[in-house]
Amino acid sequence: MEQPQKNIQNIVFGVILILLFLAVCQLFRPFFTVLLWSLLFYVLFKPLHKRAVAKIDLNKRGSRIFISIWAAIFAVATVVVILIPLLFVALQFFKQIMDLLQSARDMLNTKPEIMQELLESISKLVKDISMEQIIITPDEIQRNIANIVTSSLQSLVQISSSAVRNVGSFFFGLALMIFCLFFFYIDGLYLSKLFLHIIPIRQDYLDALVTKFVDITRNLFLGYIMVALVQAVIAFIVFSIFQIKGAMVLAALTFICVFIPMVGGGIVWIPLGLVKIISGDLAGGIVFMIVSGLSISTLDNVLRPMFLQNRIQLHPLIIFFAILGGIMVFGFNGLIMGPMIMILFFTVLDLFLAG
Repeated sequence: MEQPQKNIQNIVFGVILILLFLAVCQLFRPFFTVLLWSLLFYVLFKPLHKRAVAKIDLNKRGSRIFISIWAAIFAVATVVVILIPLLFVALQFFKQIMDLLQSARDMLNTKPEIMQELLESISKLVKDISMEQIIITPDEIQRNIANIVTSSLQSLVQISSSAVRNVGSFFFGLALMIFCLFFFYIDGLYLSKLFLHIIPIRQDYLDALVTKFVDITRNLFLGYIMVALVQAVIAFIVFSIFQIKGAMVLAALTFICVFIPMVGGGIVWIPLGLVKIISGDLAGGIVFMIVSGLSISTLDNVLRPMFLQNRIQLHPLIIFFAILGGIMVFGFNGLIMGPMIMILFFTVLDLFLAG
């Protein structure tokens, strides 16, 4: 009689635990983005913070104050060093894209003869490349471009208005991130043990997952995000040297495209080179494509193996779809969440098969 009662009691406690867990998830859901990126930055900068506080004698009086001061310095510095430059780039990006769209609209309205020649060249190029399977007239191209430019301008105005309205929320999020990072730097070990304690799996499996999570976070950032960032910076420099309008917008587009296997940043610089050639600058277009190929796309094959060193054992195609799917499901957070979930899945699968 006692065994059935114990089983019922375990089921009831299990249901209560699940309901409470869901309630806790709901409580933390509004702060998921802040917690995710705070954890990411903490994992990235933890070794540097550890070296900074290594010489502090914990047995001395006042050591806790020094640890708190260092934690506050690292929390603020992390946000300033990473997010403030990103904010500046974002503002410049929107400014340049607005200028590009307005210039395109002005050219469509005030210089139809120039646009007509360019559109005829594009129409002929499409026809030749497709071996006359795709025929699109210059007027159709112009109408499509006009519609895209108009809708894009309207969308950017809406985004700008929304951003202005959410300035307070943005700075509140920054304050929360600094707050989280401060306590991560102070009590990161304690908080991790507290969280891991509630996961009901074997300790050796848990240790393997934690190690894998830290490796994934650092290597994803270095091997993918940092490499893409370096390529975007190089692209911005090359586009600026060749006086291509909207260099920052195109560099941001390069940052996104380098995650695509095989083609990468070539999706951006190859059409730009072709446009220069079609426009009559044959030598400039060829030189631009050679410089872009050597300085932008080649970096991917040099830097990524150097950073990763085979620590992420997944095919680039899987990583690409993990990033793409992650962005579609989680938004910007999916840039990290997608490949992280995929790699952790294979890690758990390996542990399960080995066990």
